[in-house]
Order: sequence, then structure tokens, then C-alpha cells
Amino acid sequence: MTCPLCHQPTTWEANPWRPFCSERCQITDLGTWAAEQYRIPGLTLTTEMVRPEQIDKEEEEKDEV
Repeated sequence: MTCPLCHQPTTWEANPWRPFCSERCQITDLGTWAAEQYRIPGLTLTTEMVRPEQIDKEEEEKDEV
């Protein structure tokens, strides 16, 4: 198999960083997730898209707990 980040050949068995080839590639990928650089295509959510009654209901549920 190949590393999804650098595309170098790697193995699955006895590889503590799988599916990556090394700790460096694993940490680089984690950093990309943490920086929110991976995106799923779709609409950008805004507060205008949430109905006010949804917010009120969520607040009431939080108060009950």
C-alpha cells in the first residue's frame, strides 16, 4: 500500500503509524485536520439558517439538565 500523504510505499503489518509510512506523515495529517484545512463540499452554515425557535428549545433543554 502507499502512504496517503506522501505516496511512498508502506506496509500495514507492524506499522505503528498506519496507514501512513511514518510518524512525520501522521503528525502532518493531524495538523491539517486541526487547522481545518480538510473541507467537505457543501453549503456554509450561518446563524441565519437556524430558526429562532430551535435556539430557544436548545436553551430550555440545557437549563433542565
